Amino acid sequence: MSTADRLRRLRDSLSASDRMPVVFLGHGSPMNAIEDTIFSRAWRALGRSLPRPQAILVVSAHWMTKGTTLVDVSAMPRTIHDFYGFPEALFAQRYPAPGAPALARDVASLLASHHGAEDDTWGLDHGAWSVLKFLYPEADVPVFQVSIDMTQDLAAHVEVGRVLSQLRDRGVLILGSGNVVHNLRTARQDGDPQDFALEFDAMFAQRLMARDFGALSDRAGLGTLLSMAHPSVDHYIPALTIAGASDGKDALTVMTDQIDLGSISMRSFVFHAA
Repeated sequence: MSTADRLRRLRDSLSASDRMPVVFLGHGSPMNAIEDTIFSRAWRALGRSLPRPQAILVVSAHWMTKGTTLVDVSAMPRTIHDFYGFPEALFAQRYPAPGAPALARDVASLLASHHGAEDDTWGLDHGAWSVLKFLYPEADVPVFQVSIDMTQDLAAHVEVGRVLSQLRDRGVLILGSGNVVHNLRTARQDGDPQDFALEFDAMFAQRLMARDFGALSDRAGLGTLLSMAHPSVDHYIPALTIAGASDGKDALTVMTDQIDLGSISMRSFVFHAA
């Protein structure tokens, strides 16, 4: 089946809609899922302002693959507690939203150029459910995840976003969850923001506003500042995918932009039709 045929089948499976926004949330500590924080309050407020989607596609920092872009096609995605050393109340959390198997299979086909493939073993990791529980607390919107292929260069993840952007006119909310700066090695409780974290976050914000996604995905150009902000780029990639899913007609709204624990950027932003 050609890419055009895949896209036609996908479009036929969903009702046309006004152009949906694309959202990136800095999810930070899993504790945000059970504590009343400025971040969880911002997510709850965002949920009240978003149009209701037909489905939600999540790109989370916590589903990493190598050599393929997997799409979760399970009918009832399981809640994954992919962390340790936290209170039992966090492990008790569940997000029992249905999946979207038919749509997810079409998305896997749509991502054939990025080695898209179906998977029914994943579910919703904490990068997904810890924010979704505030956006859609009733867990009544179908949701599925797409993995990040860690073997691809950064520009490829921007291109994944461009491919996925076709879903925006069919009622699909594309949600990225990670952190613009994420260095747990240098994190410290109640620590002041570290200079490298402030510098990378400010650079990212400036280039995002300018729509200079080429610079944001130029690993060589970002140099040592990137490796300081991201010892591993898994938390950075979802921000690039969301940037790629935007277009020049979108307005950009920043929700939160604090540095938490000294080296975790909680910058969250929304691209939406102006």
